[in-house]
Amino acid sequence: MSESEDIPRVAPEIRIADLVLPNQANNLNTMFGGEVLSLMDKAAGIAALQFCRKIVVTASTEHIDFRTPIHTGEIIEALARVIYVGRSSLIVRVHIYAEHPLIGERRLCTTGYFSMVALNERGERVTVPRLLLEDAGAQAEWETGAALRRSIDARRGRC
Repeated sequence: MSESEDIPRVAPEIRIADLVLPNQANNLNTMFGGEVLSLMDKAAGIAALQFCRKIVVTASTEHIDFRTPIHTGEIIEALARVIYVGRSSLIVRVHIYAEHPLIGERRLCTTGYFSMVALNERGERVTVPRLLLEDAGAQAEWETGAALRRSIDARRGRC
């Protein structure tokens, strides 16, 4: 681990906005789940990349909740933040909000967690920086991430 990785870092919250077009929706004019997941995966990847400044790949998706439908013509926004780090892995929380473009009414539609892994240019796992927990909210999210990490390890037989 380099000296700069020994210093804990704050995880920035990244935002990606888009407009839901007809080709992204089903016959009920609601956004395909796969389209939502694609945006979430991209946001998770950017959040992890900006946090650790290393190549990252998605290892798994964890606990995705589709709460309310997203309609054609709505503005969607992904908010993603690294909430937990291990040696080479990161857990990223992603929220998807939808907003009616003319009224401005905004609602939380989807929440999910992504497990990302940092790699070098040869595809080998590399160490990521430690995460600085600034407040009780960050500590609570860390605990959520730690529980997800334990669940992933148990599922993969790494208890």
